[in-house]
Amino acid sequence: MHVAVYLPLVIPVLAALAARPLADRLPPAAATWLLAASALALALASSAVLGMLALSALVRLPVIAALWHLSRPVIASGDAVSLPVAIVAGGLLALAAVAACRAVWRRVRAIAAAHRHASSLPGAGQVVVTEDTAADAYTLPGWPCRIVITQGMLRALSAGERGVLLAHERSHAQSSHYLFTSVARLAAAANPLLRPVAAQAGYTVERWADERAAIQAGDRSLAASAIARAALATSAAPPDRDAAMAALGLITQEKEGRGGLSRADLRRAGPVPRRVAALLAPPPRLPLLLLAAAIVLVAVSGGSALEAMSDFHQLIQLAQGQPA
Repeated sequence: MHVAVYLPLVIPVLAALAARPLADRLPPAAATWLLAASALALALASSAVLGMLALSALVRLPVIAALWHLSRPVIASGDAVSLPVAIVAGGLLALAAVAACRAVWRRVRAIAAAHRHASSLPGAGQVVVTEDTAADAYTLPGWPCRIVITQGMLRALSAGERGVLLAHERSHAQSSHYLFTSVARLAAAANPLLRPVAAQAGYTVERWADERAAIQAGDRSLAASAIARAALATSAAPPDRDAAMAALGLITQEKEGRGGLSRADLRRAGPVPRRVAALLAPPPRLPLLLLAAAIVLVAVSGGSALEAMSDFHQLIQLAQGQPA
């Protein structure tokens, strides 16, 4: 096996390091597509390489060679993989398969439960307002998706902020954002190195909905205020609650033309402050060079895996006396 075959096992580390810069600098819709698709592609490539490493040693066993009618001299002439490497690769592949199957089962159950809950809600409209005094708002996956907003949340927001919140949740429903997060999480289950990528995909779907809501409201500052105030009002207070309060302070300072906490400080604080800081800045543009670099990195991983599979297939054909 050439050294390049190990690239799909290394590139997920680079993807994990690049995930947050990509999430911050790319338009959120493009970032979401890129992160989710990259996570899936990298998980498949790394799993394929692990399988190839395990098989390349397995076919050298006399029992397997005889079972598959392989010429042992031809097999021995191929690039050898040491038995310890093959055992480790096989073990990692088995763990990845089990983790991925468990993640799929749990995700399917969760989406099915959400669909049943959405179907049981009163009324036929997409938006359901409950009498719950605790502030909350969320979109339930389903066919179609339904939006739940509590009276407590409505009382915590101004009329303009309610419109932003509703537009945000409708964006989640219309674009089926749960599919992107599901793909990224399943990829991260198969390859834990991709967990930062999945986490940033969860962030970018929120940013995607934020930008849609800001466009509909026609006021980025109002959208930022709605996001920060909704986070403060929610029944499950976010861990960056203090930073969300600081975000509201920054919005007030900017409206009054005063200095204070910087947007850079908010970006370091947590997801909600990062979203507020992004809304207080101009809409992000698409940096084509950065996007191209990320795509090339994923393509290199996939290409390396495909080349390894092709080489292994040719070796097996030769060992079976077939033309390569």
